[in-house]
Amino acid sequence: MYLSLTPLSSANLPDQVGHWARGSGLEIVLLLTGAILLTRFATWLGGRITARIDANARETDTLVATEASKHRHAVALVITWAALVIIYCATGLAILARLGIPVTNLVAPAAVVGVALGFGAQRIVQDLLAGFFIITERQYGFGDLIRLSVPGIGEPAIGTVEDVNLRVTTVRTIDGEVVITPNGQISQVTNLSRDWARAVVDVPVPATADVTRVSNLLRTIGEEAYKDPEMRDYLFDAPAVMGVQSLDVDHFQLRVVARTLPGEQFRVGRMLRVRIAAGLRREGIYLPPSLETEEPDGTSNPSNASGAAGPPDPFGPSAPAGSD
Repeated sequence: MYLSLTPLSSANLPDQVGHWARGSGLEIVLLLTGAILLTRFATWLGGRITARIDANARETDTLVATEASKHRHAVALVITWAALVIIYCATGLAILARLGIPVTNLVAPAAVVGVALGFGAQRIVQDLLAGFFIITERQYGFGDLIRLSVPGIGEPAIGTVEDVNLRVTTVRTIDGEVVITPNGQISQVTNLSRDWARAVVDVPVPATADVTRVSNLLRTIGEEAYKDPEMRDYLFDAPAVMGVQSLDVDHFQLRVVARTLPGEQFRVGRMLRVRIAAGLRREGIYLPPSLETEEPDGTSNPSNASGAAGPPDPFGPSAPAGSD
């Protein structure tokens, strides 16, 4: 029973409207109700799936489960979003059919409109394609710390991925700001939380000190740190002494490197600086005014020799993620 498009006489208008309401009108109401229920169910199911992914990630290996859960989390969000789009489109077509509008007759106008929209919506198509490759190639996922470079914007956006779908990527910065970037406008992505991270501490030592003695002392401090249960959970292996990094007139720098879990390199760097400063002071070796910890992008941040200060921490108490 479809809605008649012919003029209705005033005599039988109430009967025809009532007949249509009991037929096609009721079907349209049921379709709308079903669409609302399906969207709520899809949203609820997507939330349950992501919650279960997060729960399984906490119960299994910290490193491997984290990378797998990030990708699964992003895929679950994309599938939920795609399911909602399909439900809305199917419901719209079904309602048009119940209204007596032949869907097949809309093919030609839809093709013309599609071409017109294609020229005006090239950026949307570009965003969707870019988002597809981001998800399938596992470039980054939910919870990753990333740096987004967008042409025309001087400073890249650095923050934690809160949402990623086929069209946009949502990142929360260090200051708590939410940055929403279309995927097609992203020219480069630096993932600072992939697989493992590296804490790099450059220790300035007076030129009068014995290099071998200081190197052995730093190696001992690294081994003690690896045995400490508080730091053992963050380290893959004992911190290594890489040797003399640079020479200056009055001092030289020894580099200490530690492989850590993603997001823990800043915490480990602070702990190592405290241990190094205290250990050298016990041996009568007094440090220059600052220690330096290298950032994942190669820049260095000075910190107080006592280890009280350090590089900026995007996550506050929990420290940010990063990798070499």
